[in-house]
Amino acid sequence: MKEVLGNNLQPESDIENHKSVESLAQQWAKKYLQNLQVDTSVQEDSDPLNLSEIVSLGGREKTAQKIMESLRSVSAKAWNKTEALLCEELKQHRIDPNLINPWEIAADSFKIYQKALDVYTQQAAVRPLSLVMKLAEAGNPLYEQGLEVYTEQMAPNQLATVISADIGALRKKYTSLDPRVIGFVSMQFHYTSEMLTQQLEPVERSLVGAYFKVIDDHLYMPLQRAYEAAAGHNYDSTVMSAVQQLLPVSTQIAKKICQRVAELFPTYRTMSGYLLDSAVRTSSIRDVEMFQVYLWVCALEGSVAAIQQELFPLCVMLYPTLKVQWELVRQMLHLLRYEINDRLTVQQANTLMPYFQALSHMFSSEVLG
Repeated sequence: MKEVLGNNLQPESDIENHKSVESLAQQWAKKYLQNLQVDTSVQEDSDPLNLSEIVSLGGREKTAQKIMESLRSVSAKAWNKTEALLCEELKQHRIDPNLINPWEIAADSFKIYQKALDVYTQQAAVRPLSLVMKLAEAGNPLYEQGLEVYTEQMAPNQLATVISADIGALRKKYTSLDPRVIGFVSMQFHYTSEMLTQQLEPVERSLVGAYFKVIDDHLYMPLQRAYEAAAGHNYDSTVMSAVQQLLPVSTQIAKKICQRVAELFPTYRTMSGYLLDSAVRTSSIRDVEMFQVYLWVCALEGSVAAIQQELFPLCVMLYPTLKVQWELVRQMLHLLRYEINDRLTVQQANTLMPYFQALSHMFSSEVLG
């Protein structure tokens, strides 16, 4: 029974729950920042004046305007590509076509892109000294040409905080109708972002692409659902400590697993290319992170509903179309089990393992062949 002692003090459990939510959200933002990779390959040939102009307020506003002006036509092209990819899946999986309204999805995407570009056009945040020093020590050309570019690259950290609730609401809207519908929405956003950045200058593409990746990640991963589930736990509960231990290293884990799977299947080719190809590797890392987040959600909610109703149906719909064989998924899960056990105490691992077992059984050869 919660008790209020005749004043405005919050009950201790409410404070603990609030800390749990804040902690996970902040940890994800910090992890994003730490794992941010600045692509300097296309920037080394750019002159400092051009770089400075692009990252100036006026330059950012021009870039944002250029994107918003083309968004309508690009959205239509992206939908054509999404429909061509998934139209057969719509029939095969008996998804009600009335649940998928391209105009509504386009309207929702407009709001998300507008918010992302609003953040993009804001002044860059103060750069952390330790990261700047790391750039300088590495002899990174961006350090010499102007730290504005690097500082601007860090702003997706802000976007992750600003936009997570909006995308969480978007995911909830579509998954409540039929969890598989989010697959169409995610692919639509993915292709839209891809086409929007293709028309930009190389430096703009590198900068804006980092923002669009935040959107992509939050659509594929039920992060907001994880934050909400964390609100039901005390800050120092065993399951919270397990998630807090894994969250900062989830990208590192994903990269390690993807590298190992690529080594085990060196000649394997998906619809988009070989496993070590840049685009495939990026998507693979995101997917391994996605599996981890779904596992956390299950543990925090105390239920396998998230993987039963959402993750598994999505994978069954998308992976065969994208030429991702189940053996790759099983190998990934095998490696993920080792990573979890290696990084957690026995007590922490035990809070995740019942849900991990359920996940493994769903993707087993007995179920999927």
